This record gives sequence, C-alpha cells and structure tokens, in this order.
Amino acid sequence: MEKIKITINGREIFAESEKSLLEIAAENGIEIPNLCYNKKLKPFGACGLCVVEAKGAQKLLRACSTFPKDGMVIKTESERIKKARKFALELIMSDHTGDCKGPCSLNCPAHTDVQGYLKQISLGNYSKAVEIIKEKIPLPASVGRICPHPCETNCRRKFVEEPLSIAYLKAFAADKDLSSNAPFVPKKAEPTGKKVSVIGGGPAGLTAAYYLCLSGHEVTVFDSMPEMGGMLRYGIPEYRLPKKVLEKEISFIKNLGVLMKNNLSIGKDISFDEIRKNSDAVLIAVGAWKAGKIGCVGEELSGVISGIEFLREVNSGKIPEIGKNVAVVGGGNTAMDACRTAIRCGAENVYVIYRRTRAEAPAEDSEIEEAIEEGVTFRFLTNPAEIIGENGKVKAVKLQIMELGEADSSGRRKPVPVEGKFETIAVDTVISAIGQKFDAVGFDSVELTSRGTISAGKNDCRTNLEGVFAAGDSTNKGASIAIEAIAEANLAAKAIDAYLSDIPFDFFEPYYSKKSVSEKDFSETPKIPREKMTFRNPEERKGNFDEVILGFTEEQAKKEAKRCLECGCHDFKDCRLIRYANLRQIEPEKFKGEKHRAFSERKLVSIERDQGKCILCNLCVRTCGEEAKKGILGLVGRGFETVIKPEFIDPAVTDFCRNCKKCAEVCPTGALKIFEK
Repeated sequence: MEKIKITINGREIFAESEKSLLEIAAENGIEIPNLCYNKKLKPFGACGLCVVEAKGAQKLLRACSTFPKDGMVIKTESERIKKARKFALELIMSDHTGDCKGPCSLNCPAHTDVQGYLKQISLGNYSKAVEIIKEKIPLPASVGRICPHPCETNCRRKFVEEPLSIAYLKAFAADKDLSSNAPFVPKKAEPTGKKVSVIGGGPAGLTAAYYLCLSGHEVTVFDSMPEMGGMLRYGIPEYRLPKKVLEKEISFIKNLGVLMKNNLSIGKDISFDEIRKNSDAVLIAVGAWKAGKIGCVGEELSGVISGIEFLREVNSGKIPEIGKNVAVVGGGNTAMDACRTAIRCGAENVYVIYRRTRAEAPAEDSEIEEAIEEGVTFRFLTNPAEIIGENGKVKAVKLQIMELGEADSSGRRKPVPVEGKFETIAVDTVISAIGQKFDAVGFDSVELTSRGTISAGKNDCRTNLEGVFAAGDSTNKGASIAIEAIAEANLAAKAIDAYLSDIPFDFFEPYYSKKSVSEKDFSETPKIPREKMTFRNPEERKGNFDEVILGFTEEQAKKEAKRCLECGCHDFKDCRLIRYANLRQIEPEKFKGEKHRAFSERKLVSIERDQGKCILCNLCVRTCGEEAKKGILGLVGRGFETVIKPEFIDPAVTDFCRNCKKCAEVCPTGALKIFEK
C-alpha cells in the first residue's frame, strides 16, 4: 500500500493513501467531529461536521470522503471550520425532537441526573445511586430532606397522576449508603500543591470544598459558628433535618481531607487579607445571615426578633423565652420553620401574618398544611402596621387588613391596604421572617452590587479581586434555596480548579434538546399511585423536635423509583451529537419552521425507533444493507418528508432482526434503542 506524507495541524504524518483523512486523523489521535461515518461502511458525507481546510483549496473538504494526496496540508480547526460546523449543528438540532435530559434534571438548579439515580434505587443499588447524586450534591441525605424539590414540579408523571417523590428518594438512598458497611467513597486526584480557602461552612462552602478536595487541592474551610453546616445546621429545625444526619455528611467531607476551622469571624478573629495572603485562591460563601426589617413602628421593642436569630438560638440548644402568644411575619419556608418551632418551644397561640393569600405564599403548601395541623393560625391578607409595646416590651401587634390589587412587575397581584381597616392581636413575641441579607463586615475590598450582595461573574463566580471567587446566598441576586447555592458552588469549584491549573474557563449554559408534551401523550400510560410517606401525627410531633417524616420502607422506595417514565435519552452520556453541540454555543431556534413528525414505534422487533431523534445520517440503513446484508431499513419519501422505515419480507428476516441489533449499536443520536420484550 502506497505511503504518502501529509501535514495535519502542523504535524507531519506518514499515511496510507487508500485511507480517508478522517481515518488517518483518528489513527493519529486527532478527533474530527463526525456523526455519519463508520469505518466498516462506505463514506456517506451526510452530517457535514467533518469538514476540514486544505491548503490551496477554495472549499472545505469532507474528511470522511477525502483521500489525501502526497504533500497535502490540512487544518482541522479554524474560524471558518467552526462556523461551518456550528451551522450544520444548528440545522440538525432545529429538526431534532427528543429529550436529552428529563425535565426533572433540567429543573434542578444543580442538574442532577435524577433519571440515573432513580434507576439505581429501583434496582436496590443505593451506593451507585449516591455515586450519581454526588456528582452534583455532596450532602444528599440533608438536601433530600429540606429541598423544596423544583425537580418534582416538572416531573411528567404529573400528566398521569402525581409527580415522583424525588427528594425523599434521594434522602432514602443517602441514608442507606451512610449506614452501610461500605459507603461510596469518590476518587481523589493527585495533590496539586495548591491551597484554597473557603470562607463559610454552609451548603455552598461545603460543596465547593468537597469538589476542590477531589480535584487534588488543599482546602481549608473557615466558619464563624461553633460547628459547620451554616443554615443547614442553624436555620433548619431538627424536626426537618436531624443534626446527626448532617454531622455524618460533614464528617465524610472532613475525612476526605478538608480542614475545617470554626469560631473564626472575618474582620474580628482573622482578616480577609490574611486568608488571601496564605491562599492560592479564595471562595467567599458566607451566606446571608443578616435579617430583613419589618419596616413598621415598634420594631425596636424588646421581644421583636428575627427568624434567623430565633432558629439559630433554638438549633444551638437553647429555648428562648417567647411567651404564650407569638406572631411570625412572613410567608416563606423560614416563616414556616419559625412558627412550627415556636409551637415546640411552648407557645400556645402562634399566628402567621402574611400580606398576600395562601395561594401566593412562597412556602411549600405541605409546610403550611403541617403548620395548621400543629395548631398555627394563619392571618392571610394582613400586614403589621405597628408593634405596640408597654415598658419597652412587645404587648400587641396592630394589623393592616390588605386586599389584592393590580399585578406588579413580577406578575403577582400587589397587596394594597384596605383604608381604615385594622385589627389588633395580643402577642408576647414578634418573629420577623421576611428576608435575609449578606453581611459585608470584614469584606471591605470586595465589590458589591446595588442590592448589597457580592458582585460575582455569572459564568465564573469571579469577584473584582484576583484569585477571589464567591458563591451562594451572598452573591448577586441574594438568598435562595440550598440547592441554588449548591449549584453555584459547583460552578465556582470548576472555575477555581481551572484558575489554579492556569487553563481558560469559558462556561456557558449547555444546550439540551427538549420536547413538549401534554396529558394526551400519556393517555395509555398505566396509573401507579405515588407512594405515601409516613408522618408522625400532629399531637405527638408538636411537643418535641423528633423528625416528622418517617421515610419510605425499602419496598416503597423501589416501587416509587420504578414509577419514573425515563424521559431523558437512554444514550445521552454517549451521544456524539449533544457533545458536539456543546463544544460551542449554538442557536437552533433561529431556524424556525416545520419539523419532521416525531413518533416512536417498535416495528423492528427488538428495537424501539424514535423518529424525532433521527437525523437521517443513514448509518442504520447502510449497516443493515452493507454489513448485515439484509436491507430491512430504507429511506422512504423525498426531500423534507424523507424518513427511515423498516420492511420485513418474511419471518426469517424478522428472526434475524431480533438477534442482530447492529443498527442500534451504530446510531449516533439515541434514535434506536434496544429493548427486551
């Protein structure tokens, strides 16, 4: 076979003249993107991704069907090539109908592989489930208990009966793993010699510390409180998150090699500059511990405390004197934690004051329901007009009666006062639970936003200071749910690792193919009731801080996990199409217009075919004809209407198809899926 000398990306290569450029490049460790190529088949050149530049040639060449000549000089990457590939990918994805990931994963701020870990739970592989969860969340037993589970909001099981109990299944698997003889332990990279300081030991700080430690860096976490955990420890009541569970998960992170230092306040016990001086990188993840103000007369009276302060005191083991009558101002989950904790601290009458209706309260409806069961009284459409005192101590709260007016900029109807309408209730304590803010004391050199939060890069978490990053409730938009802080800490850990490794970090939101569905799409799906969680009864639970939710049995957990509809693509992790699509930002939506009709069928006996995911690369057709020698598959129709369809000639061919499955093995997009009847 004749040998020729060619140059690819500046490298001189001696190659066989009868091989294509794509094949020669692959043999020399140079990847040229492609979807329709298979070395066992004749070149087809359908996808247009394998284009390259040849010196002296006006047009881009398709590497899969170009056989080089001696002396040829090739480039596989250039701006012109990138544009051509981007255009080809945008065209392909504009007519690609399928779910790369399930809507549960896409609605999770951390984008956990929900489908993956639910599958493992259904099989009883709890350690493997935790391995999948810990790709994104290092505190699954804790987060699974307290997360308001935005993943469940988008669960498509709602079109059948009820969404899956995703959060509790996460906690179940994590509990099983923690109590096993061999819990999952991730692999650590070799030591890098780089030192990272994380300021703040809450969910964001612990998450970043975990992933930075796994990347081989020496990580120290500084926290002002006596113990690590942040708001998970000091802001979440024991009846929702037992501290022994949190302690186990924090100990696991500590045992990986993360150094933890407590009782150190920035600007008081240690300076921010001192930490910077002794670190190669710093992450600020101090959360939002400063309480928002009610904004009414009498707020300075003794007996007016913040929800954060109240919960922190109780979670530190103290039962404050709050009297028999308590008013909690706010409608979020912190307000629910405060009112239910007040009941457990001995209050006889606890009122929640919220200026909107129950339907608009940001707290989970289940939290409101459980609070009502425990004896809390809700005063919706009321707002504190004045806190009345006597001898400097709270005596009562005067409430302005409200009504809903026109919608505000967020789309919610704005609560407005009903002129002259008030009511007064006698109280001993007023607990304010209407927001949390970042406390900037000790961080004078860090640039803040107009909202008083740390200004951090949306795509890299960088602050205005070299080597200093920020994540969690202290940044940009401010306080949110724990999983949001964890998601941002994931990003920060990646950005810091890239910074320490001196490599570019160009993060952008990945592109995922999605499809729209309705109840009609699930009309034939069997209805399987959601497994019911066991709760302790209200009379028993309201007198102590024992965990309210008793969890699933193993049988229940497996049954619940099996309800998953597996919406995400079975081939997602190996899909070349989506990998190439995310090498750069693409905009398929600019090619609007009619799409091929998407449908699924099982006419291939042992293979499910999803026409919506098919990109007409023709690999399956050519494999069936050229390799399997059967020609069962073929292109039907012309132009835009072209689709791939099977044609079975006789029973012998059907039997052959049942055992062959070669077409599914070469499909680059997950359009063909092997199944067993």
